[in-house]
Amino acid sequence: MSAAPAKTAHGARTPLLMALMFFGPLLLAAGLYYGSDWRPPHLTNHGQLIQPPRPLAAPLFQGKWSLVYVGAGDCRADCRRTLYDMRQTHLGLGNLYTRAQRVFLATAPCCDRAYLTRQYPGLITVDAATPAIAALLAAFPADRRATGIFIVDPHGNLMMRYDSTDRPEGLLVDLKQLLNLSSIG
Repeated sequence: MSAAPAKTAHGARTPLLMALMFFGPLLLAAGLYYGSDWRPPHLTNHGQLIQPPRPLAAPLFQGKWSLVYVGAGDCRADCRRTLYDMRQTHLGLGNLYTRAQRVFLATAPCCDRAYLTRQYPGLITVDAATPAIAALLAAFPADRRATGIFIVDPHGNLMMRYDSTDRPEGLLVDLKQLLNLSSIG
């Protein structure tokens, strides 16, 4: 007769232990996240978020995700490398390619347009000598602007910056993630 009560106690503990195994980690995670200042040490993005995002009043950036390079119009070696990295990143998007565009905002009279068209097909090149574009440039962070690739969302918000002297794989990873998670653009 002593075996029957032991089975009943064991049978009652099983669902309780299963519930604890399921809900325990959830409660622990919620407690750590909401009840303390602890946060995971690593960010998931490779670029630098621009906080708060800066709205750009230009129809050029509406409707597509934009990779933007702001540089001198003489297109020296560093400029060409950055344009190359932007092109390769754009090509690396695969089937998401059509949702993004590449924009070169030339801060000085632009270089050989035939060269740009030949080497970087699809690149939108804008001379910043016009007053409207000069005002647009003010929205881009001035520090390290010449070594930056910027991401502008389809609503025209400047949101991220990447250092063009770093390896471009992080830009591709982040851009793919943005395009996969976003239904806009």
